[in-house]
Amino acid sequence: MAIKEGNITIMVNDMDRSISFYQAIGLTLKNRWGNYYAQLTAPGLTIGLHPGGDTTQPTTTDNISIGFTTDNFEETQALLQKLSIDTASRQEEGGAFLHFTDPDGTPLYFIKPKW
Repeated sequence: MAIKEGNITIMVNDMDRSISFYQAIGLTLKNRWGNYYAQLTAPGLTIGLHPGGDTTQPTTTDNISIGFTTDNFEETQALLQKLSIDTASRQEEGGAFLHFTDPDGTPLYFIKPKW
């Protein structure tokens, strides 16, 4: 057996809102099957969006965060500000981070690594 590719699936409350959010931060819509499932891609990563079971309750993702590197950290920071996405900045030995969440609270971050 050989794994050909993989993806991370996130449960969302509003498919259109979530697709728009991920496209706004730079992912590309690969496939969409109505309001049942959608795939968005970034180099080396596929994120699947799937409607949650109870749309009145927020999704919880305490054990996951999804990170992206970018070719221009300052431009990325300006984009998130322009999109009115709240961020928390952090510096550590590994680099600079911008932490934020998607519309359903999934933790995301951009990193400017020191390596």
